[in-house]
Amino acid sequence: MKPLLSLLIFFVHFSSFAAKQADIIDGLSAHFKAGNSKEIAANFSPSVDLIIIDDEDVYSKAQAEQILRSFFTKYVPLKSSVIHRLNTNPNYRYGALSLVTKNGTFRVSITMKKAGNAFFITELRIETEK
Repeated sequence: MKPLLSLLIFFVHFSSFAAKQADIIDGLSAHFKAGNSKEIAANFSPSVDLIIIDDEDVYSKAQAEQILRSFFTKYVPLKSSVIHRLNTNPNYRYGALSLVTKNGTFRVSITMKKAGNAFFITELRIETEK
């Protein structure tokens, strides 16, 4: 009976862990809809490859947050939805969002890599939707 209980506890724990990992992209989509650069930046790696429309560079976490905040000031978000996600690799996550703003619609691509037990954004790309 004890092995069965241990096995059940293992599967319940593993299932909740997998569900939390799948929610990363959904959570980021909600932060984009709210224009919450601080919560998005909480998921940044120490350096982030940031591409916003035509500007591309590698920034520190703090610099990337400021640039993202500036973007949200200029393009106030109205709606965000997940259009694609990859979560089959245990060390890598990718999500594509559609971000509707007052001044246009954008495709947001998020690349995340695992460090320790968490995923951090290594690349964030915001492009005008074609």
